Amino acid sequence: MNKGNKYYIAHGFFINTARMADKCPTAAVVCNSELKGYRLRFRGADAEAVAAVEPDKDAAVPVLVWEITPADEAALDRCEGFPSLCSKETVKVRLDGKIANALAYIPNIEGLPPGRPGTFHYNNILEGYEAAGFDTGILKKALAESVETEVTPADAPL
Repeated sequence: MNKGNKYYIAHGFFINTARMADKCPTAAVVCNSELKGYRLRFRGADAEAVAAVEPDKDAAVPVLVWEITPADEAALDRCEGFPSLCSKETVKVRLDGKIANALAYIPNIEGLPPGRPGTFHYNNILEGYEAAGFDTGILKKALAESVETEVTPADAPL
């Protein structure tokens, strides 16, 4: 890794390499991994919910690990709404058989109910899961658990 760079894990919108390239053109994919001890959920207003990771000792969330520059991190801070909408945490991930520290943006979900994401947001994450070879069932389960009775994004046709 280049000096000054960090590892960043994407679990939501920026798991999609095209979206990440739009905002952070110098970021480079390192590998697929997983965030152990967390589960994926959607939190927020209906049709505006975002992907969030919540502690769950028995779960794991697929993540895409990126190497980011300080400029990439500044762009992600703006996109993720740091510090008002999320916090930044250092988490442990496995990279090529070794444990490494990585930056994770954790949405401030206190008081946010589970909710349904919009189609654009959900489909971008779904495309990222498919491109990375992740089990899309994990994403679909997160959606179903977040909305409990509805299993489609908010603006999908019925």
